[in-house]
Amino acid sequence: MISDELKTLIERIEKQGKMGFLEGATEEQISQFEASRGIKLPTKYKEWLLYSDGGEFFLPCGVQMYGVSHKPMIDIRDDDRPDDNYIVIGVLASGDPVLCEKRGERISIFNHVESKIEDDEVYEDFYSFVKDLYDMLGMGE
Repeated sequence: MISDELKTLIERIEKQGKMGFLEGATEEQISQFEASRGIKLPTKYKEWLLYSDGGEFFLPCGVQMYGVSHKPMIDIRDDDRPDDNYIVIGVLASGDPVLCEKRGERISIFNHVESKIEDDEVYEDFYSFVKDLYDMLGMGE
């Protein structure tokens, strides 16, 4: 079930630009994905996956998110991260990966140029990340 917070967020971002979201995953698919890989995805990212199991924000050059049942799928062994404490769950048009913590709620962007996660590119949860996308991509006023 999708929370009121997520419904409000979806309405907001759909007014900001063109999106290409895939069909949501089921709770069972998400649970099986986590169990088969021995991980726990962030709570708000799992809720997002119920709405959209992958897809793109701000087409044509925004952010591509990965899913658990649709391709491209999350690969927990993806080496495009600073260390094993992170999972790549998407990628910016710049090529910088979007990360989640393996055992936490925070979402981060791994800056390839600097080979680090910048302090101002760490978000307390997936919704905070999505709320900031419009401005982060230079589309804000």
